Amino acid sequence: MQIPRLFKPRQPLAILGGVALLMALGLNAPPALSQGAFPDKPVKFVNAFPPGGPADILARSVADVLQASLKQPFVVENKPGASGNIGADMVAKSPADGYTVLFGIDTTFTVNPHIYKAMPFRPGDLKPLMIMASSGLLVGVHPSTGIKSMKELVDQARKKVLNFSSAGSGSPGHLAVELFAGVTKAKFNHIPYKGNTPAVTAVLSGEVDGGVLATPGMLPYVKAGKITALAVTSQQRSRLAPDLPTVAEAGFKDLEQEILYVAMVPAATPEPVMQTLRRAFAGAFARPDVQARLLNLDLEFDGSTGAAAARRLADVSGHYADVIRATGMKVE
Repeated sequence: MQIPRLFKPRQPLAILGGVALLMALGLNAPPALSQGAFPDKPVKFVNAFPPGGPADILARSVADVLQASLKQPFVVENKPGASGNIGADMVAKSPADGYTVLFGIDTTFTVNPHIYKAMPFRPGDLKPLMIMASSGLLVGVHPSTGIKSMKELVDQARKKVLNFSSAGSGSPGHLAVELFAGVTKAKFNHIPYKGNTPAVTAVLSGEVDGGVLATPGMLPYVKAGKITALAVTSQQRSRLAPDLPTVAEAGFKDLEQEILYVAMVPAATPEPVMQTLRRAFAGAFARPDVQARLLNLDLEFDGSTGAAAARRLADVSGHYADVIRATGMKVE
């Protein structure tokens, strides 16, 4: 199965200062409240995934900065479930006034519509405020498998079925497992868990043979020798694990996959309100402390907004639709 390439070169956040970042996003830098009254009351950030994950940490990091810069409370509310559908639906049905913003990942919009029999909201109900960052996943196995490379993984999985965990049905890891099976013709059995942490614990305990999971959750156990890391699915090597090859470097370019961390708002949100939020977001991501959090989460800054962000999500959705049709992936 040939998979089209969707990646674009990424610009490391560390080299962008605050003014340069604003210019890179096509935004001027007037005073934070130049758009008028917005915001004149608390703003809610809805995190569509469990507390403590990358989307949650991003939401809280941005909220702390915006509370200071825009002089209003910014509160984070966790609404996890159904691979992001519950939180996304809540925001889609909120007033389109900028006071409710979704923090999530692209698969809610690029994968879920293709694997759920019915979606609680329509694709056009939300639009991207910003694609904030991207990351790959780490392919890791329990040492008892004896597998030490991607080639050995595929060879072994062609001889017998390997159980691989993910953070849940419809999650990026689920997609990765199905992609691995479809591209390599190897035999992988997907085992969904309720979040990245229990999925990593399953690999750690040997309950499953391996997993394709968020790098920060796997890396401590890799360093301790309790999980064997094989590769990362991103186009570029992870800054947290620079010695680990990419899947392309390991000979499996068609297994490349990245997660996009997105901020979304109701579709009818006025453009002046969105511009105020984008400026504030740009200022937040230019801060060294927020940059450090991105690094710790193995995230690379993106910054796409407007029509460019919408086109990119549409392209990814079309790409995943092809993968899902080819692999037969579905929500159990």
